[in-house]
Amino acid sequence: MLQVNRLLVIAAASAATVGALAATPATASPTTARTLAPPPVRDEDRSGGDHLTVTVRHAGGPADGTFELYCHPGGGTHPDVTGACEAVGRNTQWGKDPFAPVPPDSMCTMIYGGPATAHVTGTWAGRPVDTTYDRGNGCEISRWNGMVPLLPDLRQ
Repeated sequence: MLQVNRLLVIAAASAATVGALAATPATASPTTARTLAPPPVRDEDRSGGDHLTVTVRHAGGPADGTFELYCHPGGGTHPDVTGACEAVGRNTQWGKDPFAPVPPDSMCTMIYGGPATAHVTGTWAGRPVDTTYDRGNGCEISRWNGMVPLLPDLRQ
């Protein structure tokens, strides 16, 4: 008798499961299919991602100005969005600040690279960014060149 009761309970549970599945609408029909793609990205949606403001001065010509850069997904007013995002990405390493200044005890060549300066602010990889670049010596020039095309290419 106990065996029969177990079979009845199992049968009832199976019937309930089949009934629940039968009540679920089929998604194979073209009229009921739903897309899983996200909507297009709007500027206000980008506020939580990688966003940098780059202000360049004394570089000359169209290189001077203030440019907005969004990465992941790319966008903004920067003249080379894809290249700029890739430049910062290749300098991003776990445990290192891609925007770190030249260490104060560095031995640098005394080469002057011109009056150009850049100020970069915003957020990268969830961390705030507020850094400046110049071309006052060999180390600073190398630091600048490592961020081309986020910063304009001023190499002769």
